[in-house]
Amino acid sequence: RYKEAVDNIKIGLAVDPGNADLKKQASEMEEIMRQERVASLISKATELSQNGDFGECLKTIDRGLALDGGNKELTALKKKIQPKFDAAEKRRMSGLSKPAREKEDGDVKYKNADFEGAIAAYTRCLDALGDKSSELALKALSNRAACYKQLSNFDGTIEDCTAVLEVEPDNVKSLVRRAQAFEAVERYKSALQDVKYVLSMPANVVGQANWSLCNQMQHRLNRVVQQLKAGM
Repeated sequence: RYKEAVDNIKIGLAVDPGNADLKKQASEMEEIMRQERVASLISKATELSQNGDFGECLKTIDRGLALDGGNKELTALKKKIQPKFDAAEKRRMSGLSKPAREKEDGDVKYKNADFEGAIAAYTRCLDALGDKSSELALKALSNRAACYKQLSNFDGTIEDCTAVLEVEPDNVKSLVRRAQAFEAVERYKSALQDVKYVLSMPANVVGQANWSLCNQMQHRLNRVVQQLKAGM
């Protein structure tokens, strides 16, 4: 209900940007909305903790702390839940195979922006797997390709994406990532081919973000290819 009021106030400010009363009202409304959002996240985190869903509970707590860094309830709840989550994760990890543990280690390193460390972990995972077409192998290849892209190792990105696409030809993430890598190494026709293939797929499979990205790439790559033809 407050959002509509804030939107109306912003419309008023667009007409009269210097109106001090409107600025004050907007600030007060936004603060009320923030407090209500924090209270809602506290309630949700508490419910998740009672249900034993410690991972989602911690994510919810972090969202709340991002809005209110000094919130005592959230801080106390996190202190209580974190050890329980760590113990549950330790039990879960102990039950995984060695390749699966290596893949999980890579995921953690990737989230921490340790891309070289993540590549090493994903490589150990793949080396330990006999079947490179398994679900675990494809995830490791896809994630390693993302790491290579972050480090501008586009040849590595292309190689790993191609390995995924040999098993899953319609893997949108790998097609888009490979197209970006092809463009980066000036293999424009190959990039355009991947992009066109993605755009030919059902919209609900591709997703709006990927469709928009590929549509923009297609226009750009078409221009580049035409310019290269004209210069020949």
